[in-house]
Amino acid sequence: MDLLHWWRQGDAVTQGTALVLLAMSVASWVVIVWKLRTLRRAIADVPRCTAAFWQAPSLDLAAQRLQSFDREALVLPLVVAANSIASGRIDGPGAATLAHAGSLPQQLTRVLRDALHGVLGKLQFGQVLLATVGSTAPFVGLLGTVWGIYHALTAIAGAGQITIDRVSGPVGEALVMTAAGLAVAIPAVLAYNVFGRLIGRVEADLEGFALDLRELLVDAAAGPGNAPAAHAERTAP
Repeated sequence: MDLLHWWRQGDAVTQGTALVLLAMSVASWVVIVWKLRTLRRAIADVPRCTAAFWQAPSLDLAAQRLQSFDREALVLPLVVAANSIASGRIDGPGAATLAHAGSLPQQLTRVLRDALHGVLGKLQFGQVLLATVGSTAPFVGLLGTVWGIYHALTAIAGAGQITIDRVSGPVGEALVMTAAGLAVAIPAVLAYNVFGRLIGRVEADLEGFALDLRELLVDAAAGPGNAPAAHAERTAP
C-alpha cells in the first residue's frame, strides 16, 4: 500500500489521528532512549557512590568525592542536604525559624525526605508519558480505523455500486490505523514495566542510604564516642 496514496485518500480526521500517533511514538521513543541512559548510569553509580561515601573520613570530603562518581546527581543531593544540617548551615534568613526549632533527627528527616523526593522525581520523569501512550494509543488507532471505515463506506455508497473489491481496499487501509496504534503502544508499555522495576531497585538503594546517613549523624551528635563506632559499623565488610 502506497502511504502517500493513503494519506491523500484520508480526510482531516484520519490525517490528524495519524499525526497524533506519530507524535506519541516520537515522544515515547525519546523518553525510552533518555531513560535507558539515565537508569544505566544510576544502576552503576549509586552502589559506587555509597561505597565511596562510607570510605570518606568526613561529610565534606565525601561530597567532594561524589562529584566525580555521581553523574546523575542521585546520591550527592542527600549528602549535601544532610551536611547542611550537620554543620549548622540551612537555607533561611536566620536561626529563628521553624526549620531550626525541631531536634536534629527531625531536621535530618525533613531535609533528607525533601532531597530524596527530588531525586526520585528525576528517576520517575517520563513514566507518566509512557503509561499514557501505552494506554491511549490503541484507542486513538481504533478511532482512526472506525472513522476511516465510515469514510470509505460513505464514499463507496455514494458511487452507487458496492462490490467486495471496492470495499476491501479502503477498509483494509483503514485497519492500518489499528496496527499503528498497537505499534505505538506496545513499546511504551514494555518500557514502562521494565523501567518501573529498575527504578524500584534504585529507589530502595537510595532510601536505605538515606536512612543509614540519618542514623550516622544522629549517633554522631549523641556523643563524640559514637561517631567512629557508627562509621566503623557501616564500613565493616
